[in-house]
Amino acid sequence: MFRNNRIRQWAACLWAGSAYAVVVYLIGFALGAIRVFVLVPRLGATVSVLLESPLILSASWLISKAAVKRFEVPEQIAARVMMGAIAFAVLTSGEFAVFVFVFGRPCSAYLPSLATIPGAIGLAAQLAFATFPALQARRSNR
Repeated sequence: MFRNNRIRQWAACLWAGSAYAVVVYLIGFALGAIRVFVLVPRLGATVSVLLESPLILSASWLISKAAVKRFEVPEQIAARVMMGAIAFAVLTSGEFAVFVFVFGRPCSAYLPSLATIPGAIGLAAQLAFATFPALQARRSNR
């Protein structure tokens, strides 16, 4: 019984983290298109990312809550950290795939792109995104 419950909990983390990442990724892809084609030519890359980040983070907070509820992720911090880690892995994998296969950039250029100011802002937003499930667990325990 204990083993089945544990497997069910980790499956909930896997599904919730994956769904959370995919939905946020799709929203980020749409916002990214607006950022690249509309904002960057007018405001520059750094200002554009700074304007986009609060929008995607607000959406991420709400989507995280919905995924936790939909997939019944336990409130234990370990489960929420696992969900966030899975979501981060799925999100960054998708970002890397688009970087290489859609934009045709070499794999070796991905990490250096994160060392730019806009790249670092984006990475910080992704790390915040990964913490949301755990932060929401702590908030609901108060």
